[in-house]
Amino acid sequence: MTELHTLFLDLDDTLYPHGNGVWHAIGDRITLFLMDRLGLTETHAIDLRRQYFEQYGTTLNGLRIHHQIDPADYLEFVHAIPLERYLQPDPALRQMLTGLRVQRVVFTNADRAHAERVLRALDLADCFSSIIDIYALEFTNKPELAAYLRALALVGSPDPEACVLVDDMPRNLYPASGLGMTTVYVGPGSPPGAIHHRLDRIHRLPQAIPGLRAVDG
Repeated sequence: MTELHTLFLDLDDTLYPHGNGVWHAIGDRITLFLMDRLGLTETHAIDLRRQYFEQYGTTLNGLRIHHQIDPADYLEFVHAIPLERYLQPDPALRQMLTGLRVQRVVFTNADRAHAERVLRALDLADCFSSIIDIYALEFTNKPELAAYLRALALVGSPDPEACVLVDDMPRNLYPASGLGMTTVYVGPGSPPGAIHHRLDRIHRLPQAIPGLRAVDG
């Protein structure tokens, strides 16, 4: 069995409980951005947001391709939410993460500024060796295969079989599974397809994959 080397962790709805309000608040900001910048009605904005998300993996890439939207403008606008209203430090998660013997990397379709705010709110800012964000990915994004290949290159090109990806979206896990990574879905229900593990919350990750745990952990 290949020794595990790198743990890639999604950010939103993965490091904190699914449905706690953060993603809903960001979604409302995305809709407002489309209404403001493109002059759409709320209904049309919601429809376009869904269309681009399904087609491109993020609304942002649809806006970049079809409307030449400035990514920095978009990302600053949609992430301008009061995170302290939704997130608090998670000592149990911190203890779990620091007890893992692999390098830990945030792998997100969001930007570094948002990721850093989330990690600070959860008191996890020093638990990761790096953050791979949409800029580091050069605006490819999950679930595009190029995003996973880029992420692997950015952490030293480990064998995919030595890597684990944890994400709350099944469609983001399938390409990783195809590359040979161990995949973990965090969220409700049991998605179909080639996903190796399912957890209600991320805290039980070492129980699902004992090879992640430090020898004395």
